[in-house]
Amino acid sequence: MTPGDLRSGTEGGAAALDFSKASLARLSDALLGGHDHYEVDREAMRRLLAIAPGARTMAKEHRDWLVRAVRFLAGKRGIDQFLDLGSGMPTAENTHQVAQRYNPDAQVVYVDNDPVVQVHGRALLEENYLTHVTGADLTRPADTLADDVVKEYLDFSRPVALILTSIIHHVDDYERAKAIVGEYVEALAPGSYLLLTHNFDPEEDSPRQELARLLETSFQGTGLGSVYRTREQIAGFFDGTELLRPGLVYLHEWWPDGPRLHPLSELNFLTLGGVGRKP
Repeated sequence: MTPGDLRSGTEGGAAALDFSKASLARLSDALLGGHDHYEVDREAMRRLLAIAPGARTMAKEHRDWLVRAVRFLAGKRGIDQFLDLGSGMPTAENTHQVAQRYNPDAQVVYVDNDPVVQVHGRALLEENYLTHVTGADLTRPADTLADDVVKEYLDFSRPVALILTSIIHHVDDYERAKAIVGEYVEALAPGSYLLLTHNFDPEEDSPRQELARLLETSFQGTGLGSVYRTREQIAGFFDGTELLRPGLVYLHEWWPDGPRLHPLSELNFLTLGGVGRKP
């Protein structure tokens, strides 16, 4: 899913191909050291790194957080259905790889309306009969939930893990963003989970808030822009669920695997994440 579509509410299930502009999915791939990106994406990455040198490390923090959360749900809570919205370019330790490592029968559906993501995803997953890719528009929950691929492979009468990592902050309007998440949560069966991360506005006069404002304004109008929201606003996305311990926290604080081996940067304190269970 490209942020331009999220922010403008583009109609339809697939974004138009435009290789003259950077893509959120390909930028993320570049930050993670992948190979499925172009010079325009690398230029966007260089621009980002000039502002926030820790961006590569933070991209990995996001991936590591997702791995820990999916591992817990598949391995400890017996979740065998995962709906990954705005999933981005396939890379190392994807949702299906983690989920199926701990629960070999886990069904995973990736949703992303970037045509390049769809092509790469389907090629990668051609022989994985439990993992599927569709080009639905995640900002239209009713249409996404009615998508043929989603309906065929996920049973919403049973628990599903809904994944929204680093994506809903690309919807400018808070009430619209909250309504989108709420409609998905409403469709989930009891015992389902919401996994969500979001850009965080620390609401304090500090270098961290200055960096948040700089990142927010620097990419406006580029198709890569996002908004930084308060803790209270981000917590609102979990309405209808009960947050698991340790709650809504910095990603490095959510069940770390061991002692920290790398220093924290200011970026580590500009993202919050949590896992909520629908009772």
